[in-house]
Amino acid sequence: METKERITPCTCVSHKEGGRLQIEVQLPGVDKKDISLNMRSDSFCVSGKKDNTEYAGCFGLSHEVESKKAEAKYENGILKIFAPIKDWEQKVDVTIQ
Repeated sequence: METKERITPCTCVSHKEGGRLQIEVQLPGVDKKDISLNMRSDSFCVSGKKDNTEYAGCFGLSHEVESKKAEAKYENGILKIFAPIKDWEQKVDVTIQ
């Protein structure tokens, strides 16, 4: 029986204009049809398989997002996920003393 190597993929999360999170997940050599992505309001799980390697991980988000409005694109081994931040416009400025 062949054993698959399991790797947690590298991720990068950044804020974009308009109150959106952009998440980049490195899945080198994985075919798009072999990727699974599940979004929640406060986290996401991703997995992808290539030969004897399985990339898999679940990650918490710094902001609550509108998961039903999330979009994802895969190109050149990078999965890009875009998700609007929930209640982004409802900010409160805090006075620093």
